[in-house]
Amino acid sequence: MLAAKPILIAEDFEPDAKALELTLKKAGVANPLIFVSDGDQAIYYLMGKGIYADREKYPFPGVFLLDLKMPRLDGYEVLRWCRSQPQLSDLVICVLSGYHELQDVARAYQLGASTFLVKPLAVADIQNVVEGHPGPWELSRTPGPRR
Repeated sequence: MLAAKPILIAEDFEPDAKALELTLKKAGVANPLIFVSDGDQAIYYLMGKGIYADREKYPFPGVFLLDLKMPRLDGYEVLRWCRSQPQLSDLVICVLSGYHELQDVARAYQLGASTFLVKPLAVADIQNVVEGHPGPWELSRTPGPRR
């Protein structure tokens, strides 16, 4: 059996990263989690460059959870870059934001987001993404009730 592909999480705010980790666990997601704290690191990871060059240690992700508001490169810039890379065309990219302004949602989808989620996330949000984008997820158990 092949090991589950990791989930790359670009989130600069530690409490949000911890909350996201807990919500994924509660939803039954068992993929390894890789955290980066800014847009530059996310792109380096996806390119397999610099400290992320060892793909044994830093395997290519199956899902990318991308916060919009980050230092250096924001989520829009990272999303635009991702969708300009043919090798990333199948990557599930879930854009995360603490805001649900319609222009943010529309812009994220226009740039190629697979889905848009508003923080804080609920277990049901993760379960909906898993159901809507099957394939890259490794589930450890039958997820609990939706909340």
